[in-house]
Amino acid sequence: MVKENCGVVGIFSLDGANVIPMVIDALRALQHRGQEAWGVAVPKKQPYKQLGLVSSAVSEFDKITRDYASPAAIGHVRYSTIGKSNLENAQPLKVKDLCIAHNGTISNVEELAGMVGGCTFTPQNASDTLVAAQRLVSLMSENGKLGNALSILKNEMIGSFCFTFVSDDNAVYAARDPRGFRPMVIGYRKDNNSYIVASESVALSAVGAQLVRDVKPGELVKISNAGLEYEMFSEEKKPAHCSFEFTYFAHPSSVMESSNIYVVRKRIGQFLARKYPIKDADIVVPVPDSARPAALGYAQELGIPFEEGLLKDRYSRKGPLRSFIEPHQSDRVEINRWIIPITQVISGKHVVVVDDSLVRGTSSKAIIKALRRAGARKISMVITFPQIKYPCYAGIDFPSQDELVTFMGDDKNYTEDEITEKVRQLIGADFLGYNDAQNLANAVGMDYNSMCFTCYSGDYSTLGIKPTFKSRAEIKGE
Repeated sequence: MVKENCGVVGIFSLDGANVIPMVIDALRALQHRGQEAWGVAVPKKQPYKQLGLVSSAVSEFDKITRDYASPAAIGHVRYSTIGKSNLENAQPLKVKDLCIAHNGTISNVEELAGMVGGCTFTPQNASDTLVAAQRLVSLMSENGKLGNALSILKNEMIGSFCFTFVSDDNAVYAARDPRGFRPMVIGYRKDNNSYIVASESVALSAVGAQLVRDVKPGELVKISNAGLEYEMFSEEKKPAHCSFEFTYFAHPSSVMESSNIYVVRKRIGQFLARKYPIKDADIVVPVPDSARPAALGYAQELGIPFEEGLLKDRYSRKGPLRSFIEPHQSDRVEINRWIIPITQVISGKHVVVVDDSLVRGTSSKAIIKALRRAGARKISMVITFPQIKYPCYAGIDFPSQDELVTFMGDDKNYTEDEITEKVRQLIGADFLGYNDAQNLANAVGMDYNSMCFTCYSGDYSTLGIKPTFKSRAEIKGE
C-alpha cells in the first residue's frame, strides 16, 4: 500500500478564543492523512508532539488545552515520505521564532541542506520539513518577510508543499506550492471569529466552520489581529493537482477544487463501468473503505447489485486503519488480514471487485484469496486509478520503483496490456482492468493537463526534474 503526505491545520481567533480544542478536532478529522504521529504548536513554546493516533491521547486533551491555550495555533498529522518514523521527525517543528507543519515531499533535500550553513543534521536524521524550515528562516533573515522568502525558496525546492506556520508574534500563515499538488482550503467559524486553513474541508466541518475557498496555488495566507490577508508569492500558471487525492486520499465528505470527493468517486465508478462493462457479473463489491463510492457508481451504471461483501473488522487493533499509509509492511499485512469476506454474499457468484488503486499488490492478492475461500465462482477486479509505474516525488509514498507491482525488474519494454496480464496472474484474478488517465480526468471533471499523473506517465516535467530512482532504504534513511 502507498503512503501519502500528511494533514495540516492552522487556526486564528480574532476574538482571542483558545483554539486548541478546534485544532485537536480538526486533526482527528484529518487522521486519514496520517497515522504515525501528530502535534500542535503555539507561539513562544516548543511544539507538543505524540506518536500514534490523535484519539489515543484523549485522556491528555484537557491538559494540552490548558497548557497550550492560545488564539493562534497550527497542527499536523504525519505519515513519513522522507525521514524515519520517530518522534524527532514528528511535526510541527520549531526553528527560531517560527513553527512549521508540512504536507508534501521535498525531493532535493540534500541540495537544500547544503544551502543552510553550519547545520548539524543530515537528510538521514532529519525530515525534509526541517531542512526547508532552516532554509526559510535563513532567507527571512536576509529578505525580511515570509512572502519574499517563499518566492525564493520555491525556486530552490523540488517537490510539493502545503505549509502552515505560527510565529512568535502571534500570526498564523499558510502557503500552497505553485502547482497546487497538495490540497488546502480556508474556512471561517462565526461564533468565535476564527479563520481556519486546513488540508481538507472535512476539518472545517469537524469544527463547525464554513468553507470559504481553496488556497490558490502559489498563495500565502496570513491570519492575525489584522484579519485575513493574502499575497501571491508565485504566479505559476499551470496547476498539477494530485490525481490520487481524488481516488484515494481525500475524505469523501471533502470539497476539493470545488468538487465533492464522494460525488467524484461515484462518477469515476460510472466512467469505469463504461470502460469495462462486465455485464455477466452477479454482484459488485468494494474494497473497504475508499472504493465504496466508485463501486456504487459502477454497479448503478450497469444495473448490477451492489453488495458489502468485504468488511473491515473495526474491533481489531489494526482493522480500522488505512493500510496504504502504514510505514511497515507487517502492519499493512495485519490490516488487510482483518478485511473479512461475507461467505453468504460471495459464494457461487461472479464478483466484480472495485478498488481505488493497485500499488504493491499486497492487498489485492490477499483479498482475492479471501474471496476464493468464500466460494466466489469468478473474480473480476477493476481499479479506479491507472497503472502506478513510477515513484512519486510530490508527497505520495511510493518512492521506490522496485516496490511497485508493475515493475518487472528487467530491461524489456512491456506494453500496458502485458503489464496488466502479469499483475493479474500475480494477484490471482480472473480479469483485471485499470482505469486510464484521460478517463479519470473526465470523471473528475478537470482538464487532464491540470492534473498530476507522474506516477503513471513517468513525466516529471511538472517538478522540473529527471530523478534518479532510489531504494526505499536509501530514501527513508534506514
